[in-house]
Amino acid sequence: MCSCSNMAGLTRADMQKYGRSSCWISAVFLLLVCRVNAQTEVNNVLTVADANWTLILQGEWMIKFYAPWCPACQHLQADWENLGRQSESLGISVGRVDVTQQPGLSGRFLVTTLPTIFHAKDGNFRKYVSSRTIEDIQAYVVDQKWALVEPVPGWKSPSSLLMSGMANLFRLSVWIRQIHTYLTNTLSIPSWGSYVIFAIITLFMGLILGLMLVLIADCIWPSRPKHREDKTVVIVKEEVSEEEVEDILTEEKRASDLDNESERVSGDESTEEEGPLTDGAASGSEQPASEGAAESSVRKRRPQEQNTAEGT
Repeated sequence: MCSCSNMAGLTRADMQKYGRSSCWISAVFLLLVCRVNAQTEVNNVLTVADANWTLILQGEWMIKFYAPWCPACQHLQADWENLGRQSESLGISVGRVDVTQQPGLSGRFLVTTLPTIFHAKDGNFRKYVSSRTIEDIQAYVVDQKWALVEPVPGWKSPSSLLMSGMANLFRLSVWIRQIHTYLTNTLSIPSWGSYVIFAIITLFMGLILGLMLVLIADCIWPSRPKHREDKTVVIVKEEVSEEEVEDILTEEKRASDLDNESERVSGDESTEEEGPLTDGAASGSEQPASEGAAESSVRKRRPQEQNTAEGT
């Protein structure tokens, strides 16, 4: 019993010692973390990500795109940290982008080779293509050699709409790769099976997007064939009526011209006939008067002669 109690006491003491040692280990670990953070602050190399990349749109920056597995990037790491230490004296900010962790930024800046260095000045970006030594990079900033380089055009700028779409496309490609890895490695699906699944999903999404586009187009520009036919009929009628109106106008014009000509002719004839009629009217009026008197006398004589003949 005593031996058991002694062993129990030793184990408790050991546990207390282990707890104290664990406290010391955690304290040392925190000191190391603080030292690493202090070292990164001394280096003044800011890690740029999708969440804070808009910081580089203001001021002057030197940004490096790298990957941990890239040998050339590892060779440049020491000089880049030295550039970060001298950033305050140079009046610039130094940043770095891990393309394996930030695929959206690699698409936004259209990074195809590693390492890739960009110079940014108030939102204008220029690709650094000179030597990658610390001396040449410092001369590029101090002597303002970047002013001799044409900036990236507006449509290719990281803040443009096109490059934002490119960033989303790169994120989508990385997401598809992760799904493919999960299907082949975790679920043990063959590669061709994963490709078939992606093909079916692509066709299904294409059908849905096509249907949505058709509905949107129908809402914006509704198809009304009946109204269009009516409109064409109305247009034809209007054209025919215009032609008829023109024909009517021409016929009326011709009729009015004929009437005017007939009136002129009748007026001329009336003026020509008035002269002889007036001259002959006086003579005619005198002649019938004498002739009428003679006729009346003859008529009077005839009945008298008849009466005398009957009396006899």
